[in-house]
Amino acid sequence: MGGAVSAGEDNDELIDNLKEAQYIRTELVEQAFRAIDRADYYLEEFKDNAYKDLAWKHGNIHLSAPCIYSEVMEALDLQPGLSFLNLGSGTGYLSSMVGLILGPFGVNHGVELHSDVIEYAKQKLDFFIKTSDSFDKFEFCEPSFVTGNCLEISPDCTQYDRVYCGAGVQKEHEDYMKNLLKVGGILVMPLEEKLTKITRTGPSAWETKKILAVSFAPLIQPNHTDSGKSRLVHL
Repeated sequence: MGGAVSAGEDNDELIDNLKEAQYIRTELVEQAFRAIDRADYYLEEFKDNAYKDLAWKHGNIHLSAPCIYSEVMEALDLQPGLSFLNLGSGTGYLSSMVGLILGPFGVNHGVELHSDVIEYAKQKLDFFIKTSDSFDKFEFCEPSFVTGNCLEISPDCTQYDRVYCGAGVQKEHEDYMKNLLKVGGILVMPLEEKLTKITRTGPSAWETKKILAVSFAPLIQPNHTDSGKSRLVHL
C-alpha cells in the first residue's frame, strides 16, 4: 500500500507531500507527524526507504505507508485527554504520535501479538524519550504495550474513546471491535478491504464511513492452548 505521494528527502519533506496531497489536513496531526521522525522506526539498513510513501515489513516488524497513517490519524479525530487502544501496535510509531496529542491525562494502550515486536517498540519509545527535542515540547501520553492476541481482550476491560486496528478485520469480528468503544467513540479499521471509520452514536447505534481502499494482512485468529482455554489479554 502507498505510493500516493512522492518520496521526501527527510521527514519534513514527507509531511509536506502528505499535506499537499490532502492526506494530512489538520494542524494537530501535522504537528504529531513532524515531531516523530519516521526513519527512527526503521532498522538502520533500511532507512533509505523511510521517507517514501510505502509500507515496510521485515520479519514481524511492520510499518504501514505514511498516507495510511495520515488517514488513520485524521479519522480518529484525536483530542487531549482521550483513551486510545491500538490493536496490533507494532513498532509503536502510531501510538507515539497519538500520545503527543492525548497529553498527560490521556490513556494510550497497545496490544501486539509478537513479543519481539514489543521489545522493538519499547526500544524505539525509549530512544524517542531520551533523544528527541519533540519530547520536551509536548506533554506526552506514553504508550504502554502488552503482548497478546487482540481478539482475546478480557471482557471486563474498560471501553475506549478511540480504537485502531492495524490488521484486516474479518466481518465476523466487526461487532467484537465495535464493543471496545465507548458511546461517542471512534473505531478505525480495515474492514473488507476498505479503511473504515465507525462512530458509536448510541448504546446500539453506529455510523459507518468508508475512507479508502486498502490491503492489510488479516487478523490472526487466536490459537487456543491444548486445554482449550484462551489467554485473555488484560490492559
